[in-house]
Amino acid sequence: MKKSVFAAMSSILVLSAALAGCGGGDKAADNAQGNTATKEESTGPKVLRLNFKSEPPTANPALAEDSTSGALLRATFDGLTRIGEDGKPHESVAEKIEISEDRLTYTFHLRDSKWSNGDPVTAHDFEYAWKHALEPSVAANYAYQLYYIKNAQAFNNNKAKADEVGVKALDDKTLEVKLENPTPFFLELTAFYTYYPVNKKVAEADPKWATEAKTHVGNGPFKMETWEHKSKLVLVKNENYWDKDAVKLDKIDFSMVEDENTELSMFDNGDLDWAGAPLSALPTDAIPALKESGKMQVHAIAGTYLYKFNTEQAPFNNAKIRKAFAYAIDRQSIVDNVTQANQQPAMGLVPPTMAVASEPYFKDNDIETAKKLLEEGMKEEGLTKLPTITLSYNTSEGHKKIAEAVQDQWKKAFGIDVKLENKEWKVYLDDLHQGKFMIGRSSWSGDFNDPINFLELFKFKNGGNNDTKWENPKFQELLNQSALEKDEAKRKQILADAEKIFMDEMPAAPIYYYTHSYVKNDKVKGVVLDGLGFVDYKWATIE
Repeated sequence: MKKSVFAAMSSILVLSAALAGCGGGDKAADNAQGNTATKEESTGPKVLRLNFKSEPPTANPALAEDSTSGALLRATFDGLTRIGEDGKPHESVAEKIEISEDRLTYTFHLRDSKWSNGDPVTAHDFEYAWKHALEPSVAANYAYQLYYIKNAQAFNNNKAKADEVGVKALDDKTLEVKLENPTPFFLELTAFYTYYPVNKKVAEADPKWATEAKTHVGNGPFKMETWEHKSKLVLVKNENYWDKDAVKLDKIDFSMVEDENTELSMFDNGDLDWAGAPLSALPTDAIPALKESGKMQVHAIAGTYLYKFNTEQAPFNNAKIRKAFAYAIDRQSIVDNVTQANQQPAMGLVPPTMAVASEPYFKDNDIETAKKLLEEGMKEEGLTKLPTITLSYNTSEGHKKIAEAVQDQWKKAFGIDVKLENKEWKVYLDDLHQGKFMIGRSSWSGDFNDPINFLELFKFKNGGNNDTKWENPKFQELLNQSALEKDEAKRKQILADAEKIFMDEMPAAPIYYYTHSYVKNDKVKGVVLDGLGFVDYKWATIE
């Protein structure tokens, strides 16, 4: 969500955290078998009880980059468009959208809608939010998501002024957006949280408006009532939401329990209505029994579990050494014996639902080639012995077990002892961005349904979610070409060529393609999980 994710990159095993989607909507297994216990009578308040595995790092659309924050933002904000129950973008805050013949100018006509504090939502709020996310001093990791807008990248890189960015409020109800190039998925982007509006008056008066429930202001189906940090978060129905009649839940209670076994026990005891993805993970030891019982629901999402290499730190400044470590991983063993939720081994960056390659880029568990590449890489670097290798991951039983499996595989392949390092999610994310890692667990799930979203993540070495510090001029050139190519087949080949460069240099090693795995109360209906791994509670209810 992912992301970074995720999407972003996420702190969970079986979702992403982040993101390549099938684009199809999927109401969350309305026929699911699961816990039927509930502490709310059907005639009383409709309360959905969920668990965040870790506290959302932010409730500010400009700063969000992970699936946990994304789920919170999707509940408390609304964009110009919103991904519907059919998996497609629909008008939301915008009630009418005009697109120029050359597809470079979008004019959004806003409906009458309000912020949770009663202020009117205006086109100025959208212009403010987008330019704020692009403001260089904000250092938003997802700023590049706005680069499709005219001069957005130039402004973010201090090469243009804010008033040159192609977003302008023509009046309170009309937003004009000019793009760099025709972008067929732009209306999907306007449903993504980086494109959400922010109440300009509130944000300018209080820079910390998004850090506490009492000051948080959104325009979504729900509003924040309580936020006891690292303990619980409560959302209630937003009476000022323009489409409030579609919202059936009265409240969403989020616990913040890190331990996956505790979460599953809470579900079994009737204290939670949902356990597992997309906000957490199921304990890997419990998965076989849950699968056999028929209680566990599984569906594939467009996300890739990765190990990122710090390409500015020896020995992973050498591409052959990076490839050696990637090739020596036995992915099939990991998905068969560790994750156990129908994941697919990943021999490419882009997930199958939007794949551009016709065949895998390398062979799984290729120890022979791995040893040869390691020997050649060490010779190139003048190394007779590898330094201590550290593999970092964020706190999770699943991440720990995968890391231990890979640690053992590298020990057998190369005769080395790999050090494992575990950190709390927010600290871990900050360390990744600051380059304080050697090999780091990550993931990415699609923000929109196009392979460019996975590839552009690594376009710039200082890009918000790259972390590897790798960049390649030819790779960048191909991504730029893809933006101008109108022929779909030619564009796909350009992107395949770009992915090949990535896989040849291996700044990150794909491990597997994600699935969502979860159990839920039979009475929970209408939760939307789409092919990108996003979750939306707008239409959810308790029957």
